[in-house]
Amino acid sequence: MADYNKPPKIYFKPVIRPQEEKYESEIPDVKREIWLEMLSWAKTVVVALLLVITVNSFVIVNAVVPTPSMENTIQTNDRIVAFRMSYLFSEPGRYDMIVFRGPEGDPKLYVKRILGLPGESLTIINGEVFINGSTTPQRSDFVKGGLNGNYGVFNEATGMLEPFIIPEDHFFVLGDFRDRSADSRIWSETYIPRGRILGRVAFRYFPGFSNLRNR
Repeated sequence: MADYNKPPKIYFKPVIRPQEEKYESEIPDVKREIWLEMLSWAKTVVVALLLVITVNSFVIVNAVVPTPSMENTIQTNDRIVAFRMSYLFSEPGRYDMIVFRGPEGDPKLYVKRILGLPGESLTIINGEVFINGSTTPQRSDFVKGGLNGNYGVFNEATGMLEPFIIPEDHFFVLGDFRDRSADSRIWSETYIPRGRILGRVAFRYFPGFSNLRNR
């Protein structure tokens, strides 16, 4: 039986003001934000790695020079960069310093200077380089030390040195420090094929910066 003398129960429903609703909707999901931040960093790292791989594979050659063969232009342990795309629309030229894969199956990278071009004859007399029988020697202002020695192809029948004859798509290279350089003068694989050239030396970045393109 209902007790009409008992006061009725009163229920209150909390009223959320619009401003409070806004604040409640802005409470952050901490775990979700952490995962999103980690994902963002991971994407950045992956993109950076892909960029480094692409640049090293298709744009530049990063090399350390371990010997004195290119002194004084490039010192021992200098770190240099060569551009792979230097010869995309042109051929290697005389006096260019190039990075290439070594002769005689040597997988190491070499740095030398081009002195002889495809199709030319070349002789070295008293350290001076002569092209196609000319009596005017090639530049030697970059050579360290004295100019000495006669080099060519030895003809056993005559006992004379004959000119090097550079095949098509091949190059004759020398180090700037001739007394300390193993190069086309003495390699059994005398000439460097065009396809083995990786790029033209552009600059040194350690220790200190130096533009080497026009040296």
